[in-house]
Amino acid sequence: MANSHKDMWSQWLLHRRFGGDRSAMQEALTKFLYPIRDKVLSHANLGEGETLLDVGCGDGLIAFGALEKVDASRVLFSDISQDLLDHSQALARQMNLLERCQFLNASADDLATITDATMDVVTTRSVLIYVSAKRPAFNEFHRVLKPGGRLSIFEPINRFAFPEPVGRFLGYDVKPIIEIAEKLEALYQSIQPTDTDPMTDFDERDLVRFAEQAGFKEIHLELQIAIKPSEDGDWEKLINVAANPKIPTLAEAIHQVLTRAERETFINYLRPLVEARQGVRRSAVVYLWAVK
Repeated sequence: MANSHKDMWSQWLLHRRFGGDRSAMQEALTKFLYPIRDKVLSHANLGEGETLLDVGCGDGLIAFGALEKVDASRVLFSDISQDLLDHSQALARQMNLLERCQFLNASADDLATITDATMDVVTTRSVLIYVSAKRPAFNEFHRVLKPGGRLSIFEPINRFAFPEPVGRFLGYDVKPIIEIAEKLEALYQSIQPTDTDPMTDFDERDLVRFAEQAGFKEIHLELQIAIKPSEDGDWEKLINVAANPKIPTLAEAIHQVLTRAERETFINYLRPLVEARQGVRRSAVVYLWAVK
């Protein structure tokens, strides 16, 4: 299979999060990801000749945005995935930007190869949700920044939406088929337990506390909460998109834990609800920006 040798981070960012649908990828970029990128960079206030460290750069959304926004800036791409660093480096080469880029294989909580007080800006986007050691990560962000340097991050607060109330699954009322839905929920919980997994073990107050404890002298946080009816009635997208790199798609989960009869019952019940947009979507995200 193509790309089967790539690590899970690369596989998810470049393929699984959009179910291989390029139109879905473009829609997500336009509606969600580009606005997030622009807001993170606005809070970063990157200036001419400054250096930005993008921690957990992924496919380079923030990093390339910074290179485009400020002509004389330099960017250090940092990620735990060498595959994604290679991907970003190839893009930088194609765009004739290599001379303004550096690439570092490192985790957010261990940036030891970066000298103290050498970065003007540190950014992250949906990175700390995968980091167990969040407080050490903030300590590292503070350490590598110059005095007056800026931190700008975006993170989902998944604790707001999960765990879901009994009888709901992905925002849909599944009480009539609750025993089947609970099998699927048990699978996801076994992979990412809500009370201990890094994706759900924190909220916005923790982020402020970590930033303050790290030594940031000025901290701002904007919390955005939305509870609204489902807007997307695309069944194929729902079952074929993996919500994060560590879990199976719904289609994969269905085949993994349900019998043939249970699969049929589950799909026949849930698909009409999805296509009629009968679900409720709950989400919370934060932007945090701070000055050393």
